[in-house]
Amino acid sequence: MSARRIVRRQSAGEPGELPPSLHPVLRRVYAARGLRGAGDLDLGLERLLPVGSLGGIEAAVELLRDCRRARRRVLVVGDFDADGATSTALVIRQLRRLGFEDPCFLVPDRFRFGYGLTPAIVAVAAERRPDLIITVDNGVSSLDGVAEARRRGIPVLVTDHHLPGPTLPEATAIVNPNLAGEGFSSKALAGVGVAFYVMAALTHRLRESGELAAGASVNPGDLLDLVALGTVADVVPLDFNNRVLVSQGLRRIRAGRCAPGLAALLEVAGRRLDAVIAQDLGFQVGPRLNAAGRLEDMTLGVECLLTGDQSEARAFASRLSQLNAERREIEARMQGEALAQLDVLLASLEGELPAGVCLHDPGWHQGVIGLVASRVKERLQRPVIAFAPSGDGWVKGSARSVPGLHVRDVLDAVAAHHPGLLEHFGGHAMAAGMTLAESNLEDFRRAFAEEVARAAGEDVLSGDLHTDGPLEAGEFNTGTALALREGGPWGSGFAEPMFDGSFAVLDARVVGSRHLKLRLRAASGEAVDAIAFRYLDDPQAPAVRPHVPVELAYRVALDEYGGTPRLQLVSEWLLPATS
Repeated sequence: MSARRIVRRQSAGEPGELPPSLHPVLRRVYAARGLRGAGDLDLGLERLLPVGSLGGIEAAVELLRDCRRARRRVLVVGDFDADGATSTALVIRQLRRLGFEDPCFLVPDRFRFGYGLTPAIVAVAAERRPDLIITVDNGVSSLDGVAEARRRGIPVLVTDHHLPGPTLPEATAIVNPNLAGEGFSSKALAGVGVAFYVMAALTHRLRESGELAAGASVNPGDLLDLVALGTVADVVPLDFNNRVLVSQGLRRIRAGRCAPGLAALLEVAGRRLDAVIAQDLGFQVGPRLNAAGRLEDMTLGVECLLTGDQSEARAFASRLSQLNAERREIEARMQGEALAQLDVLLASLEGELPAGVCLHDPGWHQGVIGLVASRVKERLQRPVIAFAPSGDGWVKGSARSVPGLHVRDVLDAVAAHHPGLLEHFGGHAMAAGMTLAESNLEDFRRAFAEEVARAAGEDVLSGDLHTDGPLEAGEFNTGTALALREGGPWGSGFAEPMFDGSFAVLDARVVGSRHLKLRLRAASGEAVDAIAFRYLDDPQAPAVRPHVPVELAYRVALDEYGGTPRLQLVSEWLLPATS
């Protein structure tokens, strides 16, 4: 904890170039993120990159038009996370509205089939006699699965956003902004963003050619609530294009124009529809949706997003919330075991951690290892992979990285320098998955640490906290919190504002057995409430006592408990003064 440094962001533009009507704190924050004028604040739908500018769209649209005209059956094969679920639901809903012949979907059981369009899942899909398979949020690395579909005479349309390998599958059409030579400038589209672009292009072509009935209610913009959810939950960078998609989706949710299942998930999480922000999607709805794929079958999550019946939606949401509670219990146990492993590792290495850390336990749950890797990564501030057994001598790993280190590229380097060590791998800059023989785990552990050390500079592994500096006198109020909340969407690549400063502790008490509730006084003399969530989860966390000053890095939030909004600082890093 004490090794972390506060690094204050430097303005990438002049705040004076932004509208003077903006809250002064928001103006500073925007300038530090490179926003320069009113045009950068316009997140209207017309600012989206043109639908037709995404490569592969033309071939995909013609393939789908042919299916519609010939009344051929389409089967969507999704992924078992929130991005995959929203992508699947979006495509199915739009194909139904466009008059396709009974479109259906299939989400692989992660424990039986693993990720993507495998030959085994093609065999299951073939039982439904589809005339076309569409992959969403997967497929670009499914060489064997696409080959098996071709062998069975089933064409495949791949829509994906993951980084491709050196060889592409022999699909009939591929839409992916990250293909080599692709000129589409928003490489950060989530799988649901790619699916939206394909459905929007198809709808436009059908309208343009007169193939839709006059007045048909098929506007793909109606589905932007799903795009916002999948984009935020997949933690892809919020570049300008993604910020437009998320902002427009949030507007529709707040206006009550969203899927009943999404509304029910927000309701069961205790969130008001008219006040939803991106963080509600990422930290409340996303985990509940993901719980289905982690513990059971993501079919439950897709059905929740597809239903038009409110009572059915509430039943789905209740079940997903129950699964999420079970997931939290499993995660807490696994996290404790992971931290115990870390203590042993630190002792054996005399406190010097490797650049990249791998953890494994034969009792761990495959569906939860990504969350464990994420929690340990937050503590260590370096990339972490958690492994669980997958049967027959194999283990599956889930990696989480730190800003500045592309973990999928690291795995690519491991595969290049150590042929045969990895069986399968894929993913993004910040997260990846892999399969390898359990007998290769120790060799992989060493190779991963070496490649991380080679790829990462000292600053990448330092765990520096980047803040927007201190709040000034008169800025510790609900007006600041409201301006920052409404100034989003915030997320990966467009970081939620974080501030830092020195405070006197007026009161400190433990709440909920894990959290630290504080009453602080700022240097300006203003008193303010703060909370450090999960502070006591770290057994080495230093004690915080009244009258002992602390250094704090914090986010600004509104505590609405009791019905009256109050300012609350949410601690991201807390260090009591040593003298």
